[in-house]
Amino acid sequence: MLQFTVLGPIGVRLGDAEVETGGRQQRVVLALLLARAGANVSVSELVDTLWEDDPPTSAVNVVHRSIGMLRRMIEPGLPVRTTGNYVVRGPSGYRLQVDARSLDLLRFRSLTDQARGADEPGRAIRLYTEALSLWQGPSAAGLRAVSRTHPAFVAIDAECSLVVREAADLALRHGPVNLVLPALRRAAHLNPLDEALQARLVRSLAADGRQSEAVSLFQAVRRRLDRELGIDPSPELLDAYDHLLHQRAVPAPPSAGKRSVPAQLPPDHPFFSGRSDVLARAEAILAQDRSHGRPTVALAIDGMPGVGKTTLAVHLGHRLAADYPDGQLYADLRGLAPHGATMAPDEALRGFLSSLGTPSSGLPTELHALAGLYRSVLADRRVLVVLDNCRDYQQLRHLLPASPGSLVIVTSRRRLTGLITTGGGQPLPLDLPSREEARALVERRLGEERVAGARRAVAEIVDRCGRLPLALALVTARAAAHPGTPLAEIAAELTATRDLSGFGPDLAADLRIAFSWSYRDLTPDAARLFRLLPLNPGPELTAVSAAALADVDHRTGAALLGELASLTILRPRAGRYEVHELLHAYAEELSEQHDTAARRRAAASRVAQYRQPA
Repeated sequence: MLQFTVLGPIGVRLGDAEVETGGRQQRVVLALLLARAGANVSVSELVDTLWEDDPPTSAVNVVHRSIGMLRRMIEPGLPVRTTGNYVVRGPSGYRLQVDARSLDLLRFRSLTDQARGADEPGRAIRLYTEALSLWQGPSAAGLRAVSRTHPAFVAIDAECSLVVREAADLALRHGPVNLVLPALRRAAHLNPLDEALQARLVRSLAADGRQSEAVSLFQAVRRRLDRELGIDPSPELLDAYDHLLHQRAVPAPPSAGKRSVPAQLPPDHPFFSGRSDVLARAEAILAQDRSHGRPTVALAIDGMPGVGKTTLAVHLGHRLAADYPDGQLYADLRGLAPHGATMAPDEALRGFLSSLGTPSSGLPTELHALAGLYRSVLADRRVLVVLDNCRDYQQLRHLLPASPGSLVIVTSRRRLTGLITTGGGQPLPLDLPSREEARALVERRLGEERVAGARRAVAEIVDRCGRLPLALALVTARAAAHPGTPLAEIAAELTATRDLSGFGPDLAADLRIAFSWSYRDLTPDAARLFRLLPLNPGPELTAVSAAALADVDHRTGAALLGELASLTILRPRAGRYEVHELLHAYAEELSEQHDTAARRRAAASRVAQYRQPA
């Protein structure tokens, strides 16, 4: 189902993807259809909106063409002169077929009606908060020449401001005011001369314990009124200031007056070392976005199994924690577990809201309501959120704050394309550490004294582990548990065989478990290709060699390689793909277990024929 937005910038989304809506004419037509929320818009009104006082003689035909282009943009593949499912012809005009599920304006009105009819103030405030979380700024923002003057958009903005005033009045009587403060600030900013809104903001800031901010706001409004209108503040605004000065503001409930500051980050790794290039890149991304006035919504860390994503995310979180004084939230989303065992977004939201001081007894049940409340609570806070082991963008999109002050750090074995393309995330891919960094990791874990006379053994351990941090951590932990065992002996055991058995039964089992999380997430065809990868004679694969191994056509081979790369099982290198040596060994073990000798011989024969010169 398509999702339309008009409470802010005009937008159309299909799932996680933004739908292109064309040039200005198509966007203006769409904006007016959205503002009418399913009601008919006459062709004459569309003409007047597009050209005001001087339409061309071809204006009606241009409107019809714009409607046709708009239909095909929001429904790709729609044949010419076909109506489609959304933009339909009405009496002397057009209308958009939408409901509360597909249009944010209708959802906003539905929630507002529910809030007005609620019997319990707490439920009403939560419904108001959810409704106002849909309001992202001036209606049809980005089409200023139209949105600032056309009655339909002006009316929507006035409707939103009215709902803000209602929510503020209710919150001032019953609390908590912090839930409505973000929307109240937005409304006051959009209407700087609306004294009723400014008065409510002064009262709400005072009720939330922000007396100095309330005083500064009143003084700024008084100066603006004098400078632009030449008038004094209204009695309502003066009364709010008088209450503030005499400390007669409505007190905020205990949960809103004293904020909970969570500190949920796991301990930093005691032997963390290296990764200076990735840490510098993360800080450069944050600094660059700040210099351009745009917030960094999320840093998306991805990489192969065992490369150290969680360790890096936690270390980076501790490094940045001072910039987020309102706390740090952490959740293991269990994205690598079977689907039934992954953490659902509403479970994470309930945990976060509870940690932020919201009573669990009054939390809404619907996911969108929980997400709206979560974003409202974070709206005027600076919080760092670490989401570990994320499965996909759908699992985390409701956990992204809407305000610019907070930051999310995400780890995933998948490349979270949706987060990067539509969620405002910045990619932070994590590769293997350099050989020098890997040696430093071993030395820091075991101590300089133990490795001083065993440089060659350390180099062999690093090479046999393929510089993979998980393998290095397992081997050094084993070495630390047996301080009397020479490192040369451990290195010799590792190099005695090229399969995982050289790590010993316990360490090999740990590696297999780590790798298995990614393997079992593959489709059957991709899993079969992964098992056959060791039969490729060279270290690199192409779509053609993959197709030969899997006995499929070139296009399917490329798609299977893409699937393996999306789970970071393969590493792309200039149009080719590489597999880590430990994953290579794991794949060989699996193939011996699951593939017949005949299938392996046939695959080896196909790839050998492919590699023979013509």
